[in-house]
Amino acid sequence: MNVYWRTVRRGQNLVIGDDEGQEEIIGGYRESKRGIDAYAKTTGYDPDRSKKGFETLEDAKAFVEAFSPWDLFGARGVTVDPEVKPILE
Repeated sequence: MNVYWRTVRRGQNLVIGDDEGQEEIIGGYRESKRGIDAYAKTTGYDPDRSKKGFETLEDAKAFVEAFSPWDLFGARGVTVDPEVKPILE
């Protein structure tokens, strides 16, 4: 399993992908008029996994990665690929 950031229209999604090309969004951030909003996927309702108003992209990404949302898929001990993948057409 691989974990990486993928560019989307107004930000980036954190994605977990397998060797067969299947992808699952496990977090992300988007740029809004009021700053940057970020979230990390969870099972159930957990309002602490989303936050609005980040000033930098790096802070938003660090917030998402701190939750290790890939653990929900059994991918323990993986690291996030530093290379951001391009937007899907």
